[in-house]
Amino acid sequence: MPPYKQISVILFSIVWSLVGIAWAADVPLALPSGAVPNDARLQPLKDLNGYFPFAAPKAEAEWAARLADVRRRILVSQGLWPMPSKTPLNAVIHGKIVRPEYTIEKVYFESAPGFFVTGNLYRPTNTTHSAQHGKVPVVLFAHGHWKDARLSLENKDALRKEIATGQERFERGGQSRFQSMCVQLARMGCIVWQWDMLSDSDSIQFSPDLIHGFEKQRPEMNTLRRWGLYSPQADAHLQTVMGLQTWNAIRSLDFVLSLPEVDAERVAVTGASGGGTQTMILSAIDPRVKLSFPAVMVSTAMQGGCTCENAPLLRIGTGNVEFAALFAPKPLGLTNANDWTKEMPTKGFPELKEIYQLLGAGEKVMLARGEQFPHNYNAVSREAFYDWLNRHFKLGAPEPVRESDYEPLPPSALTVWDADHPAPKAEDPEFERVLLDWFTNDAAKQLDHIADSADAFGDIVGGAVETMIGRTFATAGEVGWNVSDKYKQDGCMVITGTLRNTSYHEELPVAWLFPTSAWNRRVVVWLDSAGKASLFDAAGAPQPEVRQLLGKGTAVLGADLLYQGEFLKDGKPLERTRVVQNPRECAAYTSCYNHSLFAERVHDVLSIVRFLRKTKVAEHPSPNFVGVAGFGTTGPIVVAARAVAGNTIDATAADTGGFRFGNLLDARDPQFLPGGAKYFDLPGFIALGGSRGLWLAGEKELMPLGGDDGASATLFRGPPNQTRPAAAKWLSEQK
Repeated sequence: MPPYKQISVILFSIVWSLVGIAWAADVPLALPSGAVPNDARLQPLKDLNGYFPFAAPKAEAEWAARLADVRRRILVSQGLWPMPSKTPLNAVIHGKIVRPEYTIEKVYFESAPGFFVTGNLYRPTNTTHSAQHGKVPVVLFAHGHWKDARLSLENKDALRKEIATGQERFERGGQSRFQSMCVQLARMGCIVWQWDMLSDSDSIQFSPDLIHGFEKQRPEMNTLRRWGLYSPQADAHLQTVMGLQTWNAIRSLDFVLSLPEVDAERVAVTGASGGGTQTMILSAIDPRVKLSFPAVMVSTAMQGGCTCENAPLLRIGTGNVEFAALFAPKPLGLTNANDWTKEMPTKGFPELKEIYQLLGAGEKVMLARGEQFPHNYNAVSREAFYDWLNRHFKLGAPEPVRESDYEPLPPSALTVWDADHPAPKAEDPEFERVLLDWFTNDAAKQLDHIADSADAFGDIVGGAVETMIGRTFATAGEVGWNVSDKYKQDGCMVITGTLRNTSYHEELPVAWLFPTSAWNRRVVVWLDSAGKASLFDAAGAPQPEVRQLLGKGTAVLGADLLYQGEFLKDGKPLERTRVVQNPRECAAYTSCYNHSLFAERVHDVLSIVRFLRKTKVAEHPSPNFVGVAGFGTTGPIVVAARAVAGNTIDATAADTGGFRFGNLLDARDPQFLPGGAKYFDLPGFIALGGSRGLWLAGEKELMPLGGDDGASATLFRGPPNQTRPAAAKWLSEQK
């Protein structure tokens, strides 16, 4: 049946003379007994080893909108929305080592109070060719998952094999691919900053087991106050290892740009593997980077296997190829290898090329192929970077650029800590708590500054909530209706069926109840923890509050949201959400790639509202009032739906039960939402709904947020057994 006729049957042309009306005494089903909805969300969850294709938009305006959305997703996921306070770096530069063509210095600075970034600073002694207007270019070099990378030296047997296969060239210089890069770039006239990944080399405040090998939740860190990394509280505030590393990269950029001789118009960043992840992320979010070269990382396949490369919300609906594309039209170079990047020439790079061509910069993206080599940043790949940098930064070196040999330094010569520069306490759990507490308080202070401004509140808090939920009314999808059954019961018409969101391949079992009197063109969506069964009592008759609405001429719609009602084969409420197969208890392995159940249930509400608002019938008027009510666990879900639905919901009644995301201590709780506690928790969602009618139970008072003192909301403080009747009465009175 065409949609316009279906909605006509449902909403406008219901008459009691329909042939075949049946009478029923139990809760109606929308699907055959034992069947579950045909819903894509019931399929296995996506994980880091999934397929992440990138489809290049065909128009610049479309790409600009997409770019803004994905960039915000990265910033929110990294805990950088808004950006944390940039406290003094208090940089210490010492222990200069002088070589004929370059110098090496030892550096540490504070990216946040007491949080040290460590590394080596290489400076050229000759900048004749590279300097412009007295300024010299700078390269930030992020290493990946090589143990003690900056301080390490390759063993001789392994190095000989690399030389034999063409990966390295020199028995001396080849001992350290990390020093080799820095030395060659300094010889080309560049300043180079090579800093340590968390827990590597001189970065000792966290252990490698915590940063890169985390496996089990720590009860002592899973607390409502002074929590630790990987805890539900940390995820609810978007505090992750990946976020800390991204912050260190941003502060590293601050550091090099504080050097008076640095040319701010020639800033490059490169790195391989996990360093490639850091490179693409920094390049995507910080406009100060002018050339990017992520090596052996960008692909449509594996997205990054370490806990330091995954963060809640990061790759939902996107992936590394699109992250790299955000850098367009500035010069972007990549390499691949005989690893997960080996298919880049045919999957990923052509789409990157399309974006660059769309922006008129097709010559500014390049893939240096290296499928013959294993996963590393070898001499061949490094030399591809030198040529790319030389060309775009006009360094004046003859091409092709080739490394020359040098004498690498031992770890003792490069380490930043010594008697005069003592190291901070290593692997200190108390420091972990203090650091996350600092980020929590700093974010709260920044958010307090925008709380009184409607525009700023909408941009920051509203933008974050849109990212956390992942849909708005505008992106809710196209929704159609399929009738399953119609019957007359207890003075009303009951129609069951499914709402089908064809854009996202989702399906909701629903039940409509229509009054015997003339329909007043008003619809109330009545949601509850029990799904559409909450419309009926034990005998299958409408509940008193539903009868109350029907008696006013209002139609009532009940639905089984995801994992409610007919989604459950055993009929038992879902107690813990699904996770990917990865056995490590880092929630990001699931939430980096998949919406939370809370968000998906908000999507269901948006699908319902979208159907009511967007289905047009030429010969009949559309509903002129859509109200939404939520009780039990759906109270906060309805509040969240209102926050992203714009003005499409006329009135909202919700019993929140005083729920707060920040009180959950299990990331698998069905109500858990990554980031949910950071932006004023549920009161922040409440404040985003604007001036449209709002009735709340379970809230003692409303926070004055976003320029709204809460005067437009009605707070119910009556006895619990009167909550639903009071909500129904209020909804029936709204205009």
